[in-house]
Amino acid sequence: MKLNFDQYGDDTGRDALIILHGLYGSAANFRGLAKIYARDFNVYCLDLRNHGKSPHSDEITYSLMAEDVIEFMDDQGLEKAHILGHSMGGKTAMQLALNNPERVNKLVIGDIAPVVYPHHHEKIFEGLLAMPLERINSRGEADKILADYVSEAGVRAFLLTNLKREEDGGFSWRINLPALIREYDHISAAPEGISYDGETLFIRGANSGYITDDCVPETLEIFPNARIETIEDCGHWLHSEKPKEFSEILLNFLR
Repeated sequence: MKLNFDQYGDDTGRDALIILHGLYGSAANFRGLAKIYARDFNVYCLDLRNHGKSPHSDEITYSLMAEDVIEFMDDQGLEKAHILGHSMGGKTAMQLALNNPERVNKLVIGDIAPVVYPHHHEKIFEGLLAMPLERINSRGEADKILADYVSEAGVRAFLLTNLKREEDGGFSWRINLPALIREYDHISAAPEGISYDGETLFIRGANSGYITDDCVPETLEIFPNARIETIEDCGHWLHSEKPKEFSEILLNFLR
């Protein structure tokens, strides 16, 4: 699968940094920070399968998504790269490191652990499915409808970045919504593999429940050469809630 991507920086002497977004996200999520990171690295922000402008597929597993990234690296002539993944992209990054450790320089995981998570996106899926795409005329209308299902305005704004206006004036979803719903068990699953002993950094938000203290022993068992940094007063969306603090931790590690 040929993934869509945005590239920042073109100095062939620099290390590559590949950034993988989370569920409902796209390459654009890291656009602002990628331009900063491009001062030190050749940065590639990818659209994972079924997201952004990348192709849709009925199959969604972390092994397949990791293979997509390896195919991208091969196409770009990247023997190794730093890999940064947030949430679902973090699990994809973990699977890539477990399957192809020789292709990873340093691994950075944003607020996700290598564990199975309970389903908690049902209300979001319900709201997205309820959207009358053939009748809405603006994102403002869509936001009012989605508000009955998702109370947080910031989350709604993020979700609605996936609305795409068609040539006839109507809207469609960029994400492959039916596949995401059908394959959600695979999205909530843990990456598969015994261990990866390369240099690894987990960054978590103190207000997020994704990397709890209970997850730490299992995380360090699979990634024994990892350390965990915590950003205070921060939730799951580290790079948007605390971009300065997140970037400082990231760049100190990569440098």
